[in-house]
Amino acid sequence: MKNLGNIMKQAQQMQAKMGEMQAKMAEIEVTGASGGGMLRVVVNGKGDLRKVTIDKSLVDPEDVEVLEDLIVAAFNDAKGKADAAMQDEMAKLTGGLNIPGLKLPF
Repeated sequence: MKNLGNIMKQAQQMQAKMGEMQAKMAEIEVTGASGGGMLRVVVNGKGDLRKVTIDKSLVDPEDVEVLEDLIVAAFNDAKGKADAAMQDEMAKLTGGLNIPGLKLPF
């Protein structure tokens, strides 16, 4: 039973560290860009969109589809960076262990 108590204690410590990591990830921001940097989006570590910056030269009422595509591309770029940051933080937390069933972001 002593081992079970140790395992439970370690699980509680891991849970606390994961909560801290999630809070930290909500605070970091990453920038994604498209159109040669003329369109930028900022997302937090959880992938929530925080800001969109569009160069005025991209705004053409006759060609909205290009702008829409650039927004999607910039968001996907930022989201990929946020996911990579989350994986890096998770590797630090778990010491590089691959824990089955643990997929991030939550």
